[in-house]
Amino acid sequence: MKKSLPFVLLSFCLVFIFILTPTAFADDVDINETNFPDSVFRNYVSVNCDRDGNGKLSETEISRSRSISLNKSGLSSLKGIEFFTSLTNLSCGNNQLTRLDVSNNTALTSLYCYGNQLTRLDVSNNTALTALYCTRNQLTRLDVSNNTALISLYCPNNQLTRLDVRNNTALTSLDCSSNQLTNLDVGNNTVLTSLDCFGNQLTSLDVSNNTALTALNCSSNPLTSLNVSNNKIH
Repeated sequence: MKKSLPFVLLSFCLVFIFILTPTAFADDVDINETNFPDSVFRNYVSVNCDRDGNGKLSETEISRSRSISLNKSGLSSLKGIEFFTSLTNLSCGNNQLTRLDVSNNTALTSLYCYGNQLTRLDVSNNTALTALYCTRNQLTRLDVSNNTALISLYCPNNQLTRLDVRNNTALTSLDCSSNQLTNLDVGNNTVLTSLDCFGNQLTSLDVSNNTALTALNCSSNPLTSLNVSNNKIH
């Protein structure tokens, strides 16, 4: 029996729409050793993110995963974190991470990766970040110029020789103590209330624009002078 032309065209259109629909070709992410090589992270994902227990992450399961907390868990790799594109909070402190790629996690607002062995941390794509805690790593460089929403930045006990916070005008708390900084310009950080730059190599520090400053620790620096007459330091 011959099918009418309109019926054939309608069938073709339905198939074409189905092919182009994102949910039709969006593959689930297998929770396996390839995608999640670290057994600790893989088990966490299985228990906390795989809601239907089928060993795969669906698009819905990924979008519902907003916070991951794996502090002090013996973690050595977070390979697979790139799948969690809706993630807003990541806590992975006090582990053995030597690498952390959060370039795909553009929704992140808070990142806690303190107490690891990171030598590099790229947060240039994470423009929504308001809190960054990367204390006690081995960072020699930290570029936060794109992170204009940052409110809290804690990067002490690294090996930083330079830190540019001129674009971070929303900063209220800055701790860059125990690094190797020779210069620190906080002239644009006018809402800063707490500044800890202890244990660097600063010879000068101008806090005249930081009229909201109530807490300042700049000891163990070779400072020749310090004027805090414009500040509210007790």
